[in-house]
Amino acid sequence: MSFKTDIEIAQESQMLPITQVAKTAGVDEQYLEQYGKYKAKVDYNILKDKASAPNGKLVLVTAINPTPAGEGKTTTTVGLADGMRRIGKNVLVALREPSLGPVFGVKGGAAGGGYAQVVPMEDINLHFTGDFHAIGAANNLLAAMLDNHIYQGNALNIDPRQITWRRCVDMNDRQLRNVVDGLGGKVNGVPREDGYDITVASEVMAVLCLASDINDLKARLARLVVAYTRDGKPVTAGDLNAQGAMAALLKDALKPNLVQTLEHTPAFVHGGPFANIAHGCNSVTATKIALKLSDYTITEAGFGADLGAEKFLDIKCRMAGLHPDCVVLVATARALKYNGGVPKAETGKENLEALEKGLPNLLRHVENITQVYKLPCVVAINRFPTDTEAELALIERKCRELGVNVALSEVWAKGGEGGMALAEEVVRLCEMPNDFRFAYELDCSIKEKIEAIAKRIYHADGVTFTANAEKQIKTLTELGYDKMPVCMAKTQYSFTDDQTKLGAPTGFTITVRNIKVSAGAGFLVALTGEIMTMPGLPKVPAAERIDVDETGKISGLF
Repeated sequence: MSFKTDIEIAQESQMLPITQVAKTAGVDEQYLEQYGKYKAKVDYNILKDKASAPNGKLVLVTAINPTPAGEGKTTTTVGLADGMRRIGKNVLVALREPSLGPVFGVKGGAAGGGYAQVVPMEDINLHFTGDFHAIGAANNLLAAMLDNHIYQGNALNIDPRQITWRRCVDMNDRQLRNVVDGLGGKVNGVPREDGYDITVASEVMAVLCLASDINDLKARLARLVVAYTRDGKPVTAGDLNAQGAMAALLKDALKPNLVQTLEHTPAFVHGGPFANIAHGCNSVTATKIALKLSDYTITEAGFGADLGAEKFLDIKCRMAGLHPDCVVLVATARALKYNGGVPKAETGKENLEALEKGLPNLLRHVENITQVYKLPCVVAINRFPTDTEAELALIERKCRELGVNVALSEVWAKGGEGGMALAEEVVRLCEMPNDFRFAYELDCSIKEKIEAIAKRIYHADGVTFTANAEKQIKTLTELGYDKMPVCMAKTQYSFTDDQTKLGAPTGFTITVRNIKVSAGAGFLVALTGEIMTMPGLPKVPAAERIDVDETGKISGLF
């Protein structure tokens, strides 16, 4: 039996003009800036005119720790939104933009899959409306102004050995992780060690996704710490007078992008900070506009719930004053069997013993959502044809023991129709009162916040801080950066900082080796394990399968 690929399904769909989608969403034409027939930006000033409108319900979609067997978080998010519309609800979906690096690397596209996608799929996965290019340009303008300041006499007394701002490019390119630049004589700059991050790891991306308007954007950009002086004082983008020019590059990128699902549900796709480095959520602006325009906003956070949901709840919700009404936790029987020790190639076979061994990964995430954050939760099983009734019954029974319902999600094959059962459960949970709370309080010390996340969310025994991290904590506390939330940079594949430890490990500690301030974004980043800010391409990158014919039709995206 042959299945159509995601791109084939997307290309066969009949999209509505974006003006019609905007009308469905309640976006007046005065706020709409069209990018062709099927894409548009929405002016964030719509929020001022909608200020008195009540907010709809906020639904977060998250998942178990990702595995090669697949989970389908974005697919479930899109299909749930379509399912909500099918049961008569006024709903909008708010997603992140894909990064070119993973698209051409190993992950492929990030616009959903099967019959639960946002379209135009090719545009969204490639250049879209140019937001990422603008972010890269703003990031690199700041880098150029920083190095130029040093070259032109260094009036700020910047220590070239303590430059923390790196250039970026939106591509997986391991060759650029560590470089030496400024070579070729005095007129070509000051030689120093340098490096590149992928654009989605740039703090400018995080700033854009957390900024509320152009003035807030400029204020956040001005606070970006780019280096330290020879006597240890932070140097900011504001000290270099860079924030105005950076904001000029970002003024259009700040406006959320409006597209549609295959079933014409309006969808905001805006921003995309990496979830294992930054906070991994779409823009606050897009989420807030969606809440004002709809009765239900379905959004997602990056990677597993220990990273994505934790950062959505502890960072984004705290900063934006958001109160979630329900959490959907996506899992597959295949991925749970993988967590139970089954090789990827054998995850399609019934194996109740392996499923039982892998289930603690799901149950720990459920317990975190319901017991730590005190939020209603439903487990969405993204059903595969190979799943057996016995496997599904086992998952349902174990979740019910924690007081959580399970809903089958068949949106990949059936679109919104396959998400109606999940939609009904989400509507029910959204009516339940909840006592939402954070995993830690801001007035705790840096160490206490990191330990709270490690112990309460990862279920670690404790945290080991390297000598370097201890020194950085002391310095950041003295500089007054200690009252910010903490953004953990950790592998997405495990609750631990060791990606090989699957399931729900116990008896481990988390090692924090580096802590840096993202003063513009407004959080501290604690790096654990071997987290990199510039991925590499795999042995056979997805780029080798992507092509375009003489009519402009793209193939190979998935």
